[in-house]
Amino acid sequence: MTRWPAAVSLGLCATLAQAQGTVYKCPGPPVLYTDQLSAQEARDRGCRTIEGAPITVIQGNRPRVPAVAPAGSRPADSRVDPTAQRARDSDARRILGDELRREEERLGALQKDYNNGEPERRGDERNYQRYIDRVAEMKAAIVRKEADIAALKRELAKLPQ
Repeated sequence: MTRWPAAVSLGLCATLAQAQGTVYKCPGPPVLYTDQLSAQEARDRGCRTIEGAPITVIQGNRPRVPAVAPAGSRPADSRVDPTAQRARDSDARRILGDELRREEERLGALQKDYNNGEPERRGDERNYQRYIDRVAEMKAAIVRKEADIAALKRELAKLPQ
């Protein structure tokens, strides 16, 4: 029976010795204190050993995350009247339709100026590279306008009829 307390105290001493292993202070913008490096790694990083100074680790509190309701759920008293929702939908459809029509007109004007990749040269384009750059800008503008039109059509398709 006398061996049991001796074994327990020997185990505790081993645990404390392991916990109090060599601690290194490594330089850098975030100064690093660690006991996870080997002696060679510590030398390579330029770390110094810390001896005789006890190290205290303080566990911080985790920030609390506020409870957020799912995106699709609303309280029952905040429901929208069906007639008001239909009015909103029709307004959105009208606004998107007007914007789509304007964008299609702008695309038509851009394509007319682009002239299938051969727009008219301007007087300030004596340098051929300026002409090529303007043609490339026109092509990019047409591609952006087509993407805008496709996005508007997708938005219109999402709205109820």
